[in-house]
Amino acid sequence: MAGYGTNAGFIAYAEAAGYVIPDGTTDEQKAAARQRGSLVIDRYEPKFSGRRKAGYAQERVWPRTGATTRWGEAIGENDVPVVVVNACYEAAFLELTNPGSLSPVVVGAEVVKREKVGPLETEYAALTSASPTDAAAMATPVVTIIDGMLWPFFTPAMPGILVV
Repeated sequence: MAGYGTNAGFIAYAEAAGYVIPDGTTDEQKAAARQRGSLVIDRYEPKFSGRRKAGYAQERVWPRTGATTRWGEAIGENDVPVVVVNACYEAAFLELTNPGSLSPVVVGAEVVKREKVGPLETEYAALTSASPTDAAAMATPVVTIIDGMLWPFFTPAMPGILVV
């Protein structure tokens, strides 16, 4: 599996953003972080216009056919927008420095309501639904910088039209 971008691109992006890749990080670890970062970006697929160029068997959600920006600008069917690659690098850095942080495993029956460690005590919001989908949605981190980067590629929400 290949993540978006390259290790060299990831390093250049991290340096330009002022991020410090931990000393001793191997090329394999960088590639693995890019792979996990790409999986995070691919979760946005329902918001992107168009469809996978090579259909369901295509490993990544980009490149896409029929994809446009929010403003209707066509995106070439062989293109992966630079912003998508950079969003992957953002996610990759988070995954490299805190593995698994963007893909938490959620077990609804094991949600902590109150936790006390020494003199500190924290109470968490309780789930209001038994739905596993709701539990996963509540536990999935929202990385606002990634959302902001990808926003121009999301399909605009169209108001419903009622016909009687």
